[in-house]
Amino acid sequence: MEGVPAFQIIFTPASSAEISQLPTPLQIEVLREFDVLTPDFLTRHPDRFGKVKHPERTLYRYRAADYRIYFEQKTVGLVIHRVLHKNSLKDFAFRSQLPGSEDEELAGNPRFWDLIDSPHPSAEPK
Repeated sequence: MEGVPAFQIIFTPASSAEISQLPTPLQIEVLREFDVLTPDFLTRHPDRFGKVKHPERTLYRYRAADYRIYFEQKTVGLVIHRVLHKNSLKDFAFRSQLPGSEDEELAGNPRFWDLIDSPHPSAEPK
């Protein structure tokens, strides 16, 4: 479309591996959630996203089907860091014994940031 800035969705190696482990119909369902994302979507609809703040950056959490997609907004578009089944995050929170708000507690937990920055895909629950 003319006049609309280019907007990319960039998968990290870990998030690419995680989404490729899903059955094809589920991949399509999860990726379909990105159809509504435009460069100004975050500012127009802040209530649709969780926000995990770190002193150096902010991650957004978007729920698509039974998955949570953690991404960062960059000038060129969105960088998808992780595509995690909702139960894997619950397990992470339980193992870490996190009280209170999930987003606030995750933001302050260095193991969460290690998970986000890890180049390796997470193990999916069976």
